[in-house]
Amino acid sequence: MSLIEKLTQKWENSNDPFLIHPSGQLSFAEVSQQEPVDLSSVLAGDVVALIGDFDPASILSLLRLIDLGVILVPLTMETAEDHEYFFESALVDVIIKGGTVRRREHGETHPMIEELRSRRNAGLVLFSTGTTGRPKAILHDFSYFLKRFDTPRPTLRTINFLLFDHIGGINTLLHTLFNRGVVVAPEDRSVGGILSSCAEHQVEVLPTTPTFLRMMLMSGLIPDKVPPNLRIITYGTERMDQPTLDQLCELLPEVDFRQTFGMSELGIVRVKSESRNSLFMKVGGEGVETRTVDDVLHIRSANRMLGYLNAPSPFDEDGWYDTKGVVEERDGFYKVVGRTSEVINVGGLKFMASEVERVALLYQDVSLVKAYGKDNPITGQHAEIIVQPKDMEQFDKKDFKNHLSQHLQSHMVPRKIIVEKVEVGHRHKRS
Repeated sequence: MSLIEKLTQKWENSNDPFLIHPSGQLSFAEVSQQEPVDLSSVLAGDVVALIGDFDPASILSLLRLIDLGVILVPLTMETAEDHEYFFESALVDVIIKGGTVRRREHGETHPMIEELRSRRNAGLVLFSTGTTGRPKAILHDFSYFLKRFDTPRPTLRTINFLLFDHIGGINTLLHTLFNRGVVVAPEDRSVGGILSSCAEHQVEVLPTTPTFLRMMLMSGLIPDKVPPNLRIITYGTERMDQPTLDQLCELLPEVDFRQTFGMSELGIVRVKSESRNSLFMKVGGEGVETRTVDDVLHIRSANRMLGYLNAPSPFDEDGWYDTKGVVEERDGFYKVVGRTSEVINVGGLKFMASEVERVALLYQDVSLVKAYGKDNPITGQHAEIIVQPKDMEQFDKKDFKNHLSQHLQSHMVPRKIIVEKVEVGHRHKRS
């Protein structure tokens, strides 16, 4: 049975909305019965870049392409300047954009792509965010990815804040489809736009990022503009800090805050927060094992990727993946305190950039920060920090430096404070 047939069966006799989109409210039948893109030139095993969003046409094309057995590369216009690099890295054969289908001739292949073709399985290629070098092309067997939806699970009305090219966005879409839920596709992903959509469409779950939540605090729109129907806010894709979480929990006492932990390389990993105001979480579930090596979290997952198409495999011979996440462990719960790349070493004294950021965010006039290590000819490294104040003109840099000096050990105090806007990428993560 094809994926579309299976979903049609699940939604049989239902006219309830599945998708709330700027174009209107559509049932699954209305999405699946629209005029489709002509895919007659697309062959099973083709690597297909689908440039779109969570609109009806893109969703239908995505489902049809999975049924065709292609290796799917979902992309958005937000990354348009990188598309040629993505096409080359993923060995894309076909590009679909705005209803137009065109072939790309390149004459190249890859052993993992050939393996998927021999199995006649659909594939999924996602790209890493590229924080340490060029983005990596992450290849999954889509049949394994879909198996997790065989078990029915409760679903709440969810806004698909995470994008079409993100594993969390794809997961939200498929979870909603398999469990007869409702997904809201926002037109505007600004803070005001998201909160307005949540109110208008009775959204219950907002999956987002710590940076976006800090932007919510900066906006002054919470708590007043947060609708009472919003029950759960999940956050992940980057490290959360305790001052931000504490402030959110105080301002929104009726909202349950839940941490997620996911890496495209590992598939979707189940997580349970210790409590709404705790950064400690349990990581695991069926098919997932965890361990720590020198305080760094390693994960072995049955749903892991097949590998990178443009980089060596990151798994050891036993299948363990080094997440690069430095953690604290307590009673089986982990708290991510930073990444190995964020360790700053000043004259042999090591600390996390996150600790500097935590203290900086305690200063009431600061909105966003980014601390990092800088080479130093005497001490090896020193700390520097970029600070985005709530008010650029009123910010007292001298007083802020005194705050850091009072709350940090001397070797942790940044040697340089840069007052400017902290860059945020299209996925609402700090660049």
